[in-house]
Amino acid sequence: MSAAIALGDDALVLSQRLGEWAGHAPVLEEEVALANIALDLLGQARVLLSMAGDEDELAYLREERAFRNLQLVEQPNGDFAQTIARQLYFSTYQELLYEQLADGDSEFAPLAAKALKEVVYHRDHAEHWTLRLGDGTAHSRERMQLGLNTLWRYTGELFEPIEGCPADWTLLRSRWQARIGSILERATLALPEGARHTAWAAGGGRQGVHTEPFGRMLAEMQHLHRSHPGATW
Repeated sequence: MSAAIALGDDALVLSQRLGEWAGHAPVLEEEVALANIALDLLGQARVLLSMAGDEDELAYLREERAFRNLQLVEQPNGDFAQTIARQLYFSTYQELLYEQLADGDSEFAPLAAKALKEVVYHRDHAEHWTLRLGDGTAHSRERMQLGLNTLWRYTGELFEPIEGCPADWTLLRSRWQARIGSILERATLALPEGARHTAWAAGGGRQGVHTEPFGRMLAEMQHLHRSHPGATW
């Protein structure tokens, strides 16, 4: 598995999911914020996939089992709180991963160093909303907790080593857990049940095994390109 493809697929798929909020975000400010985050991730995906081959072919002509993204990023948006929970889990992971990569001398160091400012904003945005929803009304707290609980089962896959990606995965996991725990404590939210155990309930995205919603999302993402092969704009 190419590390560039794995990391690029993460960014591409999450960008597509966030793009689905266009016209549906709860307030105009979030319409702009989520669109900007989606565009940042798309830019990362283009660089990463270009390191492995033709970016358009990799994005639009691969079949489902050829994608190597985490199952977490392909999960449906759900309500706004669930989207924020997904963003909190992933952007915290991506920030910590890119910090490690930026400090190294691998082929990913330039991208990581350049993208880190974007990723810090993504994490800050998710953290802000986690605190706001968790420490808000009883209803907002309930919805945020539900989003966190629903998606926790997909977080173990974040720390599966990727061949060719020079990260300290054990350190990454411990830092991620500490960061998430601190944010949830400040938001008066609880760690999901099972968070302190080492067993995880879901995974397989890195091996091309995906959840049912991914196929529908992929079909929508690839429809135009496949309907008009070779078209230029």
